[in-house]
Amino acid sequence: MHRHYNGVKTTLLLGAIWALFLALGAVVGGGRYIWLFALLGLGTTFYSYWNSDKLALRAMRAVPVTREQQPAMYRIVEELAAQAGKPMPRLYVSPTAAPNAFATGRNPQNAAVCCTEGILHLLDERELRGVLGHELMHVYNRDILTGSVAAGIAGVITSVAQMMLFFGGGNRQNGGNPIAMIAMALLAPFAASVIQLAISRTREYDADEDGAALTGDPLALASALRKLEAGTARAPLAPEPQVVNASHMMIANPFRAGDVGRLFATHPPMTQRIARLEGMAQSRQPGIERF
Repeated sequence: MHRHYNGVKTTLLLGAIWALFLALGAVVGGGRYIWLFALLGLGTTFYSYWNSDKLALRAMRAVPVTREQQPAMYRIVEELAAQAGKPMPRLYVSPTAAPNAFATGRNPQNAAVCCTEGILHLLDERELRGVLGHELMHVYNRDILTGSVAAGIAGVITSVAQMMLFFGGGNRQNGGNPIAMIAMALLAPFAASVIQLAISRTREYDADEDGAALTGDPLALASALRKLEAGTARAPLAPEPQVVNASHMMIANPFRAGDVGRLFATHPPMTQRIARLEGMAQSRQPGIERF
């Protein structure tokens, strides 16, 4: 059980974004299209989920690597996967100096783990083990599915809201309340984005906690996060659309820090993540949890 109730928070947030989605369907046409909206949301989610590995790896121009090309990375992932009783994922390296890593794939049997060249040069082997444990837990916790649901529904909400404004939300012939439709068109995309980002932050906390339990070394991940915070500030990625869409999968925010508040951040503050890991190290009991 997670002390911070991240699983419960994620469930509530997913319920909230689905409720918002169905509320949008209820407002459009007086509720006559609510089932159409539900089917559209399911279809979008399925497409995002099924193709999540291809989209993310393509965005980072990642290439597959073998044991001979990346012996340390391969050995660490092989050991951790065996320890968790899961199949070995495919390994990739992205040819970028920005230090980062991510895992993707619709299930443990079709998973991929990717490191950038920057992170492989920045971290020592103990810290890299902490990062790879974090990424594997994203796969084992089915966070790719969770993120795909949130991103898919948020995207449909935004698209439908834009159509409502473009075509005129106050068309009474469709049986809708014009004031409610305009308000929903303006507020729904904002609310969907906030909920999606909150889900992303919650899943990062869980991957930190579970990954540290898998490796048995919370301080290794804490040390890696400190280096990544400085490393991503020195070498941020350009906010290209494909990279932006994949950024929530990465262990650290890959873009230049701005004045965006925590409400709109894809990742929790590094200071809070590190503090939780240090607290976990102080209270950790001997042995590894089962997953």
